[in-house]
Amino acid sequence: MKQKFNFIVLSIIILFLMSCDILRTSFFEVSSWTPGPGYHSEEISEITLTFSLDPERPSVERNISIAMSGESVRGNYHWKGNKLIFLPFVPLETNKDYSIYISSAAKSKNGLSMDNDFNGGFTSRLDNTRPLILSFGPETYSETKKSEIICFIEFSIPMSLNSLRNNASFSPSMPGIWDLEREGKLAVFTPSEPWPHGRRFEMRLSSTLAGSNGMTMEKEFTNVFTIGAEREAPYLISAHRITNTGEKKELLCGEAFENSGWEKADSLLLEFSAVIDPLSANTAVSADSTSALKIKNDSEFSHNVIFAFDKPPVFESRFLIQIKSGIKDIYGNESTEEYFIKIFANGKYSKPPSLIGIRIPMVPNATAEDDLQLTAYQYGSLFSDLPITSSNYPYSVKTDTWIECYFDCAEDSSIDLFSLMELFRIETSNNVIQFTPVLIKNKDFLVLEPHSSWQHLQRIEIKGTLTNTVNSGLVHFIINQGLKDNAGNTSEKQFRISTIK
Repeated sequence: MKQKFNFIVLSIIILFLMSCDILRTSFFEVSSWTPGPGYHSEEISEITLTFSLDPERPSVERNISIAMSGESVRGNYHWKGNKLIFLPFVPLETNKDYSIYISSAAKSKNGLSMDNDFNGGFTSRLDNTRPLILSFGPETYSETKKSEIICFIEFSIPMSLNSLRNNASFSPSMPGIWDLEREGKLAVFTPSEPWPHGRRFEMRLSSTLAGSNGMTMEKEFTNVFTIGAEREAPYLISAHRITNTGEKKELLCGEAFENSGWEKADSLLLEFSAVIDPLSANTAVSADSTSALKIKNDSEFSHNVIFAFDKPPVFESRFLIQIKSGIKDIYGNESTEEYFIKIFANGKYSKPPSLIGIRIPMVPNATAEDDLQLTAYQYGSLFSDLPITSSNYPYSVKTDTWIECYFDCAEDSSIDLFSLMELFRIETSNNVIQFTPVLIKNKDFLVLEPHSSWQHLQRIEIKGTLTNTVNSGLVHFIINQGLKDNAGNTSEKQFRISTIK
């Protein structure tokens, strides 16, 4: 019995020694991997790791991590025997450092653990040079009175524009944009509005600002400068009216000077010595007319301020534009002077159409023009004789005839025929005559020659039928308010020519 026990003990010892031998001679480790250490310029689409023994795959996948510059790289794992293939979701980037780590807790299929953690690494970064600042502006602790300065920083290597815009800032904040020049080595900040005066600014670059090679600065950079205070009060340099074609016409300031020729669509341009706060200008500029002046560029800080009337000034009206003191520039300085601009709104393109006179044939059926007995009546004349007779206009018979109207219009404009047809009418007392319009035209007239005194005017012919009656009384030729031309000018007058039959 004792011999049997000794044999069992001896067998256990031999098996233990054999097991220890296996542990000593069979190591579980990464025997090879790709792409391998060092720099790799080609695009890398996979990473492989070959193990010395068949691995327990879930154990390896739980204990492996692949990172790019400290950030985890996502992808899928595939196995071919004892080879692990990692396929990233997107190809690995350039100018980056990659690391591969496997914890020693990873095991083989026969339960062996790795003796040591596995650490591998490679890079797609050719240059490991960190960016250095060679020069910058404005100088540290400098003071400038200029409101449109540009900041710049010169670097030793080309920089990443995206990194620059994410890592450069101003305190207090300043709107604008960073760009790169000189092959990416010169960073330039262009503000989108003037720098406010009397302010101290800090220009900061984060330590994570990177060059185009992906290397960061490591140290933060700060530059301090001050925009000095401007104390000069703004003043008016010039005033212009701007036509609808964009042409500028200078206006003289002072109540002694009258600026004529103002058109209905004109705007007022005021140019100041400094960049003006538009809100203060809007309250300081006014006109003593029935129309109100409103600023057009109320959201823009500029030397120039543009105003327009909310409705066109009345033709041939005179009014005074007043520019009061208290207009502020962007530094808070207020103007101290007052200005006056005298305007005469008599622009040749803004004149509303007006009736000058009419002409009617007394013998509409005559075959020769000389026999038509054309009779003219001027606007403003009262109760002239209208010699319509029964021999030429039989009683109770619709007789074909016409009425010529002569108009004074704005330059390069003509009467709106639809407007005239709508507004023209003949009113009588005692039902003297009845006129029914049929056709209106501005050419191919029945009478070739116009009235000798009105040859320069626009002639419109209204063709229709006139019915005469035995009654006597007043005959009023009327064009009501609202007569328009094709330029949009509208008359506020009612035109009336009164005659007696």
